[in-house]
Amino acid sequence: MTGADQPHVLVVDDDDRLRDLLTRYLGENGFNVSAARDAANARASLAGLQFDLIVLDVLMPGEKGVDLARSLRESGSKVPILLLTALSETEDRIAGLEAGVDDYLAKPFEPRELVLRIEAILRRYGELPEPEHAVSSDPSDNTASFGTFRFDMTRMILQRGDEHIYLTTAEQALLAALVKRRGQTTSREQLQGMISGNATDPSASRSIDVQVTRLRRKFEEDPKQPRYLQTVRGQGYVLYTD
Repeated sequence: MTGADQPHVLVVDDDDRLRDLLTRYLGENGFNVSAARDAANARASLAGLQFDLIVLDVLMPGEKGVDLARSLRESGSKVPILLLTALSETEDRIAGLEAGVDDYLAKPFEPRELVLRIEAILRRYGELPEPEHAVSSDPSDNTASFGTFRFDMTRMILQRGDEHIYLTTAEQALLAALVKRRGQTTSREQLQGMISGNATDPSASRSIDVQVTRLRRKFEEDPKQPRYLQTVRGQGYVLYTD
């Protein structure tokens, strides 16, 4: 990718060394990168430029990363957000998911893992092409209907008639995992493993619960008494489709 084809990433982190390292590494791996040292600088950049993704540190002087993410979502911004958190701070990760971030990565991390996560998010948003083997050759395996809603796993799009329902990439990934196991009870750990490949994440159960709650708000008539995405007490969740 060169020039206009390069996804534009905004790196927001108050750690000068890490910010410079990520800016350089992402640039070397095919991204157009801008950087901001705090939320105020990030807001200034967002006001004047278009970005395909934000890499956002959770703990910064002034406005915190989670607060900035929540503010962006409340203002209608749909730009994907990847949150950088401390390894032991489960609450930060949960708060980020509740605020609408798409993914999180705990420090310290390998820069290559960051690139892979960014690429996965951008593929879900259609900014990068899907691998050729990513979907089944049988169209019925890649779609699911529940009530007036339809989810297309090929394009990762939830629709109600002609209306597109916004999903974060984390919500897209969870819904796709549930669709693949439609009608089958799936544990939180299994779902986390399907989404991230890491079923041993200590925050997995709460992360999945947060995403399930957000999904229910988007396609259940009564999220508190769900018809399609149901809890199986002590076992996990099951998605029923039409």
